[in-house]
Amino acid sequence: MSCGIALAVALMLADPAVAEAAALPPVAPSAPVSVAQEPLFADLVARSGALKSIVDGWMASGEADSSGFFTGAAWAAFKGQATELAQRDMQGHLILKERGTDNDLKCILRGISEDIPLKVAALEAAADAPARKLALDELSYLLNDNSEVITSPPQPEA
Repeated sequence: MSCGIALAVALMLADPAVAEAAALPPVAPSAPVSVAQEPLFADLVARSGALKSIVDGWMASGEADSSGFFTGAAWAAFKGQATELAQRDMQGHLILKERGTDNDLKCILRGISEDIPLKVAALEAAADAPARKLALDELSYLLNDNSEVITSPPQPEA
């Protein structure tokens, strides 16, 4: 059994939305298809939107500049949710790959899943307020992108 199949099986067993999405039939390569209404992908949109709201709130309030912010419960909860979102983005990538789709969304989801932990780490490593602001901006942008790439209407290949 290949590692990809073993990973897909393990992921399907972990979350019913993943199993439901993976069970959908393969799509004709030429047909643009929106996955935004499928449970897993709708969940990705909801999660990334919720995390973006948190990040935007921190930017507005300056909370991330407060002493002990990165050792507090709010940060720990956010970091855990961001890690889970990254894992779910990878699940979305694997599902689209398993379906045989050859579109940008598959690659973008993989990239986002790899970038989320990097942006979170960059925020933790930011040495001063301007660096934290930049890291928060980049994280907010990435979370917004996570939603928009899923909800944007599919375009036929040129």
